[in-house]
Amino acid sequence: MVIAIGNVLVAALVLFGAVLVLLSAVGAIRLPDVYTRSHAISKSTTLGMMCILLGAFFHFLLENGEFNSRLLLGIVFIFMTSPVAAHLISRAAYYTNVPRWEGTVRDDLKEKAGGK
Repeated sequence: MVIAIGNVLVAALVLFGAVLVLLSAVGAIRLPDVYTRSHAISKSTTLGMMCILLGAFFHFLLENGEFNSRLLLGIVFIFMTSPVAAHLISRAAYYTNVPRWEGTVRDDLKEKAGGK
């Protein structure tokens, strides 16, 4: 009974993670500029990959009784690096004058960048 509930949990985590990664890919195609694409990709892909890795962790824990610390380290690594990388890519795009979408309303870096 516990294994059946565990399998449902694993399947739900992996499916939810796959849906988030798919939505991230749709966001990368549909959104208008590098800034909104970066935001969509960094948020949903990070959570999606963390769900997939957590599902794999629970699978190995329930099926084989193995505590896989590498999967937990992967979750921590993705959680720490993906948002930081997206932030740095967006900031680099801003400082190299990559054009923003014409519907952009707010520019928080304008004062720091010298009033572009």
